[in-house]
Amino acid sequence: MQLNDAGAGYSNGAEIQDVPPGYKRTEVGVIPEDWPIVPLGALGVFSKGQGIRKNECGSGYIPCVRYGELYTHHNNIIHGFYSYISAEVAKQSKKIKKGDILFAGSGETKNEIGKSIAFIGNEEAYAGGDIVIFTPNTGDSTFLGYLLNAPNIADQKASKGQGDAVVHISAAALSSIKIPFPPTEKEQHAIAKALSDVDGLLGALDALIAKKLAIKQAAMQQLLTGKTRLPWFSGEWETKRLGDVAELHRQNVVPAEFGTKFFSHFSLPAFDDGKSPVIEPGHNIGSNKFRVPSNAILVSKLNPRIPRIWFPHIGVFEAVASTEFLILTPREEISRLFLYIICSSPLFSEKLEVSATGTTGSHQRISPSDALEINVHMPVNVNEQTAIATVLSDMDAEISALEHRRDKTQQIKQGMMQQLLTGRIRLVNPRRPHDHT
Repeated sequence: MQLNDAGAGYSNGAEIQDVPPGYKRTEVGVIPEDWPIVPLGALGVFSKGQGIRKNECGSGYIPCVRYGELYTHHNNIIHGFYSYISAEVAKQSKKIKKGDILFAGSGETKNEIGKSIAFIGNEEAYAGGDIVIFTPNTGDSTFLGYLLNAPNIADQKASKGQGDAVVHISAAALSSIKIPFPPTEKEQHAIAKALSDVDGLLGALDALIAKKLAIKQAAMQQLLTGKTRLPWFSGEWETKRLGDVAELHRQNVVPAEFGTKFFSHFSLPAFDDGKSPVIEPGHNIGSNKFRVPSNAILVSKLNPRIPRIWFPHIGVFEAVASTEFLILTPREEISRLFLYIICSSPLFSEKLEVSATGTTGSHQRISPSDALEINVHMPVNVNEQTAIATVLSDMDAEISALEHRRDKTQQIKQGMMQQLLTGRIRLVNPRRPHDHT
């Protein structure tokens, strides 16, 4: 297939696909014929942020952006600020203007450098050092905020990073980045509005999730201390050792000895990756494990500052767990669900963390014997235990459903970005050669 001028020499190792009518192959992928490829520097001018040390960020009430916040707090568009400086510090800093695009000038990896956000507000605000500022003289800034984080642009930024331990990218390198650019601001604005609307939905879902989490935390504080009692319950509460309400299991198994027999493998990585065990043959599991009884609760011993409490659902395969878990089962007259709720509570997590030993925060563990000595406050009546656990579990289910909806919406947004920022879907009818301007 013959390439047009814009795509001459194009090769990224990907399978060559047919180009549909009205589109062309270019060095940034297949895009509409009427979208030119332009270097970013042709659309505006670059400058640099200045100053703003970490200890100056709480010195006043004037908003500012530090480069590390581009990774941790912002995504495409500035919707709020997280640091504030005094008027005195502002005099030594770089003021940003509405429509500016802010790039991270450095990062730990090439995939981090060049993370960009658009400032589209009217606030007086400033940019700290190691931020590269781009002031466009044409185009829709909100559109650019999304476009400049698209995968085909991020790949270009990564390829221009310099350095090993810390990777840097210069204004000159950013200036040479080639972007597909819809020729009318009307089309740019339409794309930006569609993506902004999805961001608005994501923001609303995040706010609702935060509200539900706060309600749940308050409910746990009331219900797990006995300060608030559910209707129909008035019996005594007792303080007991964890070892009095749960039995610890440490039955060793070596899955590798069973060859091709499949196991449900409960590990810390599996917990962090969605709380689903990995179904795999024994010969794939390289170390000793603990057997998991069907009514167990798993509590991570490692780094208790990061709570990992698992309510495992045992399927048809024999279940084994990492020896980094405490394998607990409820004793008689103790609700399994209530045991899980107790172990998931912030108060219990704090007690785990206080009892942990280790030289660094990333390698602390709690010993099984210390964990079993932790005191828990609970109703004697197993029916009240179950009722409390059900109320809090229902809240968890509602929050999980909202989180699933948010994650699904985020996936939809990623698909929209892929389609809209490459012109595969057009929100504005393309201008034909015979159209009047």
